[in-house]
Amino acid sequence: MDIKIHASFLPHNDADAAIAFYRDALGFEVRNDVGYQGLRWVTVGPADQPDVAIVLNPPNGDPGVTEDEQRVIAEMMAKGTYAGIVLRTPDVDAAFERVQASGAEVIQEPADQPYGVRDCALRDPAGNMIRLQQHP
Repeated sequence: MDIKIHASFLPHNDADAAIAFYRDALGFEVRNDVGYQGLRWVTVGPADQPDVAIVLNPPNGDPGVTEDEQRVIAEMMAKGTYAGIVLRTPDVDAAFERVQASGAEVIQEPADQPYGVRDCALRDPAGNMIRLQQHP
């Protein structure tokens, strides 16, 4: 089988703030920005990985999610416990400095981990956990 990751989804509660973070702080390109019935879905990704995308979606954009579930999702997003992604970089310290300078909330400064990577953790404007890892 030939299966590859094409897209991953992260919720946003402010499309413009999400675009600024992923484009300006992480250096991703904005590939699509689609509005429908007052909601926005934004697709971003690294320029050198055109087949890999992150879709920043409104958490209330799925008609199968009840109002109670939307409330729980909003509460979890506010706490930073709903979603996250791990990104890889050749220089985690430089990437951390760039993202921290954007005003992102720092969860963990760069540190060597016992499982063999150097990494850090930040939150995007919606509260999603963003881990940046440098592999040996």
